Amino acid sequence: MKKIGLFFLLISGVVFAQESILDKRINSIIKDKKATIGISVLGFENGFKYHKNGEKRFPMQSVFKFHIAAAVLNAVDQGTLSLHQKILLKKSDLLENTWSPLRDKYLNGNIEIPLSEIIDYTVALSDNNGCDLLLRLIGGTQTVQKFMDSKGIKGFQIKYNEEAMHKDWKYQYENYSTPNSTTQLLKKFYDGKLLSKESTQYLMKVMLGTKTGLNKMIEQLPKNTPVARKTGSSGKNKEGLTGAENEIGIVTLPNGNHYSITLFVSNSTETDSVNCKIISDISKVIWDYFNK
Repeated sequence: MKKIGLFFLLISGVVFAQESILDKRINSIIKDKKATIGISVLGFENGFKYHKNGEKRFPMQSVFKFHIAAAVLNAVDQGTLSLHQKILLKKSDLLENTWSPLRDKYLNGNIEIPLSEIIDYTVALSDNNGCDLLLRLIGGTQTVQKFMDSKGIKGFQIKYNEEAMHKDWKYQYENYSTPNSTTQLLKKFYDGKLLSKESTQYLMKVMLGTKTGLNKMIEQLPKNTPVARKTGSSGKNKEGLTGAENEIGIVTLPNGNHYSITLFVSNSTETDSVNCKIISDISKVIWDYFNK
């Protein structure tokens, strides 16, 4: 028994030392940065957990489009919506002065397109007009909040759509999540405890095809690493403050294992490139930890 106890003590010591090295590497990335940084990592198969400011509330920005898409797909699972049904895209839905590849494709609107296309643009391309159209279809942000509440998701709040956030800078802070909340949500999603099997597979495929934020989470990972992810960014206000530079994702390792990761950079006076580099560097350090 003494030998067994000593063995486990040695193993625990090795794990602690490795995690201490990880923490030092992350601290070296974020030291002296004029920003608040939230990190949360969860190993799916080994139960590994790591966080900094894990229970602090951060503005989500477009990360909330994952939550919105999940609520829409819940309506699909309930039979009130269908991925194949045609949705009228009105000219009035295509607001100007906002990020919208959907508007660029359908300049004049007044066309019916499948719900699946709106979801794809909203998640994979982070389309703001598509986002607000999805919210109108399901009854607004309160429907998303109720769905997340029903799934036991804590540390999450959504009150305002993209149009509202564009009108008032402070509204983004009312759409918040803790890093731990999002990381745990991604695990629940992966485990099929959020949506049906079909909807889970569909949204996972859409997220694997995300085209935004190429200089953030996946920048330093090996090419073609499967990462189902969602980005978010506020840009800067007149005072040069970045409200949010974010990314969340589910990473598949070469050995077939997975981890979820949340990286939030908030209230930063660093440049856009530095904010994105923070996310990129931390993502690489976490990847290296899991592949040691």
